[in-house]
Amino acid sequence: MAELVYDKTGRLLFTKEMKEEYTLLMPQMLPVHFSMIARVLETYGYKIEMLNTNHRGIVDEGLKYVHNDTCYPALLVIGQLIDAVKSGKYDVHKVGLLITQTGGGCRASNYIHLLRKALDKAGLGFIPVVSVNLSGLEKNPGFHFTLNIIRKAVFAMMYGDLIVCLANQCRPYEVEPGASDAMVQSCMDRLLEGMNQGKGLSYQQMCENFKWIVSDFASIPVRKEEKVRVGVVGEIYVKFSPLGNNNLEDFLLSEGAEVVVPGLTDFIIFKIHNRIADVDLYGGKWVKKQACLVFKGYVEKCQKAMIHAIEQEPRFHAPGTFEGMHQLVHGYLGDGNKMGEGWLLTGEMLELIHSGVPNIVCTQPFGCLPNHIVGKGMIRKLKDDYPYSNIVAIDYDPSATKINQENRIKLMLANAKALARQQQEEKAPEQAKQPEAAGV
Repeated sequence: MAELVYDKTGRLLFTKEMKEEYTLLMPQMLPVHFSMIARVLETYGYKIEMLNTNHRGIVDEGLKYVHNDTCYPALLVIGQLIDAVKSGKYDVHKVGLLITQTGGGCRASNYIHLLRKALDKAGLGFIPVVSVNLSGLEKNPGFHFTLNIIRKAVFAMMYGDLIVCLANQCRPYEVEPGASDAMVQSCMDRLLEGMNQGKGLSYQQMCENFKWIVSDFASIPVRKEEKVRVGVVGEIYVKFSPLGNNNLEDFLLSEGAEVVVPGLTDFIIFKIHNRIADVDLYGGKWVKKQACLVFKGYVEKCQKAMIHAIEQEPRFHAPGTFEGMHQLVHGYLGDGNKMGEGWLLTGEMLELIHSGVPNIVCTQPFGCLPNHIVGKGMIRKLKDDYPYSNIVAIDYDPSATKINQENRIKLMLANAKALARQQQEEKAPEQAKQPEAAGV
C-alpha cells in the first residue's frame, strides 16, 4: 500500500506510487464529454472510473455530510463520491477522488474543501482528493494536467458538444429507436481510437472529424414531423447532469419535445474571457491577458469550425458563436457579472430566443445565489422584451418532488404547443395568398 504523504499545510497528496495502485473516481456531469475525458486520462496511465449512479441514497449521503445551507450541486457531487466509496465496490485504501477546481468565487473552488471535510467526518480522511485545475491552485506529484492532456481535453470537449448537439436533433425523430445512442457510442469509440494513435489532435484533423461526425448523424433515418423545441439552461451541474435535474432531458423527450442544450464550449470560453475581463476591470499583468486572449482565440476558432460543419447539413440547426451571444447580452449584464454562470446564463436564454427556441427550462438549484439573479431574476426582463418567450424556472433541491417539477414543465409545454398552433394559424392566411399572387 502506498505511503500517505502530506504537504506543509497538512493536505494529503496524491503521489506517484498512488498513480500506479489507485483508482480515481470521477463524478458524473456530462455523460459524453466526461466519458471521453476519462478515457483520455487512462491513456496517460491513470485508472479512472466515472460514476453513473443515480439514486436517493446519494442525496441522503450528501445531507449527512454537507451543511443543508450549501448549494444542491455540492450536496450531490459530494454525496455521489462518498456513496461510491462506502458502497463496498472499491478498496477504500486504494481509491482517490477526482474533482475540478476553477479558482472562481463559487462552487468550482469550494467543493474540494467541503469534500475533504466530509471525508474526515466519515472517517475516510486517508482518501486523497485530486484537484483538476489550470490555475496552479493545488499540485500533486502523481497527477499532472499537462499541455498534451489539456489539448486532448479541449478536443474531447468539442467532439462532445458536436455529438450531443446532433444526437439531440436526431433522437426525437429517429425511425429506429436507439439509433442515435448507438451512433453516439460509435463516434466516441472511433474518436478515442484515433486519439490513442495520435490522430485527430490537430486543427485540420479535427475539422475532418467534424465532417464525418455530421455525415454519420445525417445518415440516421428520421421522420419528417415538427416537435416543440425546448432549451435547457441553468447552473452548469444541474443543467447537464441527469442526477442533478431528475433526468430532465429524458422527460422532455418522453413528452414529445426536441431538447436544445447549449454546449460546454461556451462555458469554457466564458471562464477564459473572465480572466481577460479581470485585467480590464481591475488591472493586472498584460502577459496574463495576452496568454488568455491567445487561448480564447484558439478555442473560439475550434468552435467556429464545429458550427461551420453543422451548417453544411441543412437538416441540422447550428448553435451560435460565443461572440454572438456576448453581443446579445449587452444592455442586460456587464462583464463584471461573472460569479457562477454570470452573464452567460442570460446570454444562453437570449441566444435560444433569437434562434427560434423561445421555450426554455431554467434549472434553479437550491443555494445558488448567482443563478437566481442571472437566471430567475432576468426572466421578467426577457419576457418584457420578448413577449412570445415561454420560460419556466424549475427548482431542484433535496425536498423538491419530481412530480411537482414535471407538472410545471408540462404546463410550459402546453403553452408552447398553444403558441405553435397560434403561429400556424397566423401564417395560414399569408400562405393561402401566395398562389393567388403568383397567378396574378
